[in-house]
Amino acid sequence: MTKRSGVEDPRSVARESALTLLYEAESKGVTPRDVVDAQVIPVDQVVRLLVLGVMEHQSEIDASITAHSTGWTIERMPALDRNILRVATFELMQRADVPTAVILDEAVELAKRFSTDDSGRFVNGVLSAIAAEVR
Repeated sequence: MTKRSGVEDPRSVARESALTLLYEAESKGVTPRDVVDAQVIPVDQVVRLLVLGVMEHQSEIDASITAHSTGWTIERMPALDRNILRVATFELMQRADVPTAVILDEAVELAKRFSTDDSGRFVNGVLSAIAAEVR
C-alpha cells in the first residue's frame, strides 16, 4: 500500500477494500452489490465505484483479461489475481483520470502482498498488455 508521509494513500486503501469485497462476493456466490449493501459501515464512494464498475463491466473486463493472459483461463487463475486484474482492468478501461503507471503499480503491489510468489509478474504482464491496447 502506498504511503505518503507515513499516511496510507486513500486510493490504495480503496483498491484494497474493493479487492476484499469482490473476493468476498465471489467466495459467497453473491453479487458484489449485495456485499456492498450488507456492509455495516457505509462503503467509501471510490470503493463503491470500483466494485460496482467491475460488476457492471465484468463480461468485457473478463474477455480482455482472458485475451491477454496466455495459457490461462479466467476460471483457472487464483481468485485474488482474478479480482486484482478485474479492478485494474476496470480502471484502465473506465478511469482515464488515473495514470496507467499508478494502476499497474498498485495492482502489482496487491498481488505481491496477497497472492502467490509469481502473481506480481503475472499481473504486471497481463495489465501491461491490456494497457497497451486500451490506453
